[in-house]
Amino acid sequence: QLKLVNPSQYRFEHLVTQMKWRLQEGRGEAVYQIGVEDNGLLVGLSEEEMRASLKTLRRMAEKVGADITVLREREVDYDSDVPRKITEVLVRKVPDNQQFLDLRVAVLGNVDSGKSTLLGVLTQGELDNGRGRARLNLFRHLHEIQSGRTSSISFEILGFNSKGEVVNYSDSRTAEEICESSSKMITFIDLAGHHKYLKTTIFGLTSYCPDFAMLVVSANTGIAGTTREHLGLAMALKVPFFIVISKVDLCSKATVERTVKQLERILKQPGCNKLPLLVNSDDDAVTAAQQFAQSPNITPIFTLSSVSGENLDLLKVFLNILPPLTNSKEQEELMQQLTEFQVDEIYTVPEVGTVVGGTLSSGICREGENLVVGPTDDGKFLRLKVCSIQRNRSACRVLRAGQAATLALGPFDRSLLRKGMVMVSPEMNPTICSVFEAEIVLLFHATTFRKGFQVTVHVGNVRQTAIVEKIHGKDKLRTGEKAVVCFRFIKHPEYLKIGAKLLFREGVTKGIGHVTDLQAITTKENGLEDSLGPGQLSF
Repeated sequence: QLKLVNPSQYRFEHLVTQMKWRLQEGRGEAVYQIGVEDNGLLVGLSEEEMRASLKTLRRMAEKVGADITVLREREVDYDSDVPRKITEVLVRKVPDNQQFLDLRVAVLGNVDSGKSTLLGVLTQGELDNGRGRARLNLFRHLHEIQSGRTSSISFEILGFNSKGEVVNYSDSRTAEEICESSSKMITFIDLAGHHKYLKTTIFGLTSYCPDFAMLVVSANTGIAGTTREHLGLAMALKVPFFIVISKVDLCSKATVERTVKQLERILKQPGCNKLPLLVNSDDDAVTAAQQFAQSPNITPIFTLSSVSGENLDLLKVFLNILPPLTNSKEQEELMQQLTEFQVDEIYTVPEVGTVVGGTLSSGICREGENLVVGPTDDGKFLRLKVCSIQRNRSACRVLRAGQAATLALGPFDRSLLRKGMVMVSPEMNPTICSVFEAEIVLLFHATTFRKGFQVTVHVGNVRQTAIVEKIHGKDKLRTGEKAVVCFRFIKHPEYLKIGAKLLFREGVTKGIGHVTDLQAITTKENGLEDSLGPGQLSF
């Protein structure tokens, strides 16, 4: 927008409508640049015009129920004696019906690079003491506290209110309060760095569908251990990532620069083709967030310390402005499809019964809805009813496509459920298969990859051992070769979709690809759940 000085009533209404539309497109967020012509010419406004324009913008925001924050101001060299400025303003709408913007960020990096500590500092709001105090609240098991290593997947939340201020646990808030006062939530998925827990890390990346990944590299060790592997995983699954170099308080400037150079060299390699962008100021952080979402080739790099708190604010500015990847139109299209919920976690909660956690990949799920879950070991689907829904630890009536939540299923028998199942609406008639074909690239293998080889296959939330039945057109594969391969699950059939991304591994063997064909077993032949006796059905 060039300037918004004292618009007429008609023009004002027009501007408000435009703002509403922009907020809807950006799912509750929009950035306005004032003092820039529509063709992108930087004209700038004088002090007075700028003040009047911001006042108008504030009025417009009030009208649609949004808040505005000035991101940055710049002076422009324009042929005039009066200093002229451009301002960038973030408009964020307080969400209707508790629909906050929800971004999921997976946290990757080598063991001991400071992932859990960084999350502890961000979400608890207090700095670390250098001996791992900040991460204690993130651990879920006793052995993690004793060894200081994350072995399971834990979730941490960081909120931003509509004015762009951080909302975290620092004011002794509960998770429910953070959800209520935030208009944007960032859920961090804390993954394990140790090689031993690689399958857990892959499961976290494939099944929780993160929007972005944050690769944490320790400044004093540089790129070591599983760093390259995690970088490769993010690239293979096409998750846009940014890099945080932690522990800069421990080493000299030269060491930090060496680590940055080492990263830049890797990112510019032909396989990566990324453009590194080192963030040194608030200005860089704002630019990085906007460019990062538009072109996935840009990789912002932050250098910070969880102990001294150096440059931690830059990361917060970046996370605050980071826009969601899908716009509202794509989400609405997904919501119009039939309901499909991926089961990633299963718990038993006292006085509630069986609870499943996961992501709704399409459709809408309401409380009290009847769904079917499966496939069981013999390929059947069982009926169940959703008793209640919780999202980020607070109750929620309706779940929309792309959101993660936990669903309470009441008295449903937990032993019938396992990770990797799906809950779908009964009219979907889901296709399940034991045998499927995939086009794969073998990333690394010690000898040759041939028929009869067993690998662990990851597709979304499905994780199971499969046997190579046939390699089309070849007898064997070597590292770096491509082929269409036929796999068979050894244990039970799974629900797969054509086009789904696939990762497989076995020891040092690794490969990626996508599902091209399924040999479907129709659920009609297997008979739906009615073949269980009447006593076994739980509603």
